[in-house]
Amino acid sequence: MAENKNQDLKNLGEFGLIDLLTKNIEIKNSSTKMGVGDDAAVLDYKNKQVVVTTDLLLQGIHFDLVYTPLKHLGYKAVMVNLSDVFAMNATPKQITVSIGVSSKMNTVALETLYEGIKLACDKHGVDLVGGDTSSSLTGLTISITAIGEGDENDIVYRKGAKPNDLICVSGDLGGAYMGLQLLEREKRVHEGNAKVQPDLSGYDYILERQLKPEARGDVIAFLKEIGVKPTSMIDISDGLSSEIKHICKNSGTGCRIYENKIPIDHTTSLMAEEINMNPTVAALNGGEDYELLFTISMDDYEKFSKETDLKIYTIGHITEESKGCYLVTNADQEIELQAQGWNALTGNNEQ
Repeated sequence: MAENKNQDLKNLGEFGLIDLLTKNIEIKNSSTKMGVGDDAAVLDYKNKQVVVTTDLLLQGIHFDLVYTPLKHLGYKAVMVNLSDVFAMNATPKQITVSIGVSSKMNTVALETLYEGIKLACDKHGVDLVGGDTSSSLTGLTISITAIGEGDENDIVYRKGAKPNDLICVSGDLGGAYMGLQLLEREKRVHEGNAKVQPDLSGYDYILERQLKPEARGDVIAFLKEIGVKPTSMIDISDGLSSEIKHICKNSGTGCRIYENKIPIDHTTSLMAEEINMNPTVAALNGGEDYELLFTISMDDYEKFSKETDLKIYTIGHITEESKGCYLVTNADQEIELQAQGWNALTGNNEQ
C-alpha cells in the first residue's frame, strides 16, 4: 500500500471502500469458511469453545489523532481485542472491523489505518472476515469484534482464584499511562506555542507502550508449553488495582499485592518523577498496558523454572475474602486497593 492514491469517498461508495480496504486480505485459518465478500462470514469451529469479544474506540475519548499515527491506531485497535481473547487462555482466529468515518478522512488515511490492522492480524495469524462502514458526525469510530477458539478444559475465567494462589503479571506496568501523560503534555505545549516542537527524546519505550501495545500471545504459548493452566486470568486494560479486584470479586476472595514486587520500567519511573507522580500509582491505576494478570496454584510455581526470555513476575497472593484486597507498601503498611482505573462511561479514572 506504499503507493496509495486518494480517492473520493462519495464516488467510491460503501462497497467500493470495503473492496479497497480489504483487497489484500488473505485467509489463514481453516475455521474461516467464508470471509469478506458475502452477506456474512462463515466459521466452522467443530468441537472447540468459541470466545467472542468486542471493543469500541471513539475519537476524543479513546484516542487523539493529534498524536496517534493512523497505522499505530489500527494496530492497537486489533491488539486490545486479541488481548481479551488471550486472557481467556484461547487463540484468536478472526476479527470483524466496523468504522464510522468523518468527512475529514480520505481513502489514503483509511488505507493507512488498515495497514496497521493487517499488520496486527498477520502477526497473530488472524483473519479479517467482515465488518461495516458508515459516515460519522463525531469523528472516527472503530469497533472490532474478535473471535477465538479453545478447548473446553483450557478456557480460563476470572472466577477461579483460590486462597494461597500466587498472583502473577506478564510484564512491567504503568508505561502506557506515562506515555499518554507525555503525549498530552507535549500537545499542550505545542498548542500554547506552535513554534515549539514536541520533545519526546529518550522516552521511546513508554511511547510504544501507549501507541503500539502488544497482546501477550507469547505468554499463553509459554504457559501451555510448561503445562500451567492459570486458575484465573484477566488482561490489564484498566490498571492493576481494578483488574485484581475484578478477579477477587468474581472468585469470592481477597488478595495481597506487594509494592516492592510490582514491575516498573526505569523510563516509567523517570516520567512519573517529572510529573510528580508515584510510579506505583501509575502501575495501579494507569491502564492500557495489556499485560496478563493471572493466578496460579503454588504447586505449579516450580514449573516456571524453565528457561525463557519472557519476564513473568509474582507480585502477591490470593487470600480469604474476609481479609479484603490490600497493597502492602514498602513501609510494610497495608492500604486498601481502590478501583481507580478507566471508566468507559465517563471518560475518566474511577474514584
